Amino acid sequence: MLEFAIWVFILIILGVLVVGAIVGFFISRTVFTKYLEKNPPVNEKMIRVMMQQMGRTPSEKQVRQIMVQMNQAKTK
Repeated sequence: MLEFAIWVFILIILGVLVVGAIVGFFISRTVFTKYLEKNPPVNEKMIRVMMQQMGRTPSEKQVRQIMVQMNQAKTK
């Protein structure tokens, strides 16, 4: 009877861990999507606005070069 109780206890602990991992995944996913909605990643429009605020009129080539450089910096 004592061995049965130990196995039940171990199974309960494993079940709680699995359920906790699944719930944690979904909670972290919703928090991350809300964060990205509030703080979107930099896009071409933002780069154009930043360059115009610095007093420059960016060409399409310059904007794309900056986007390529930013994407390369992310992967490093």
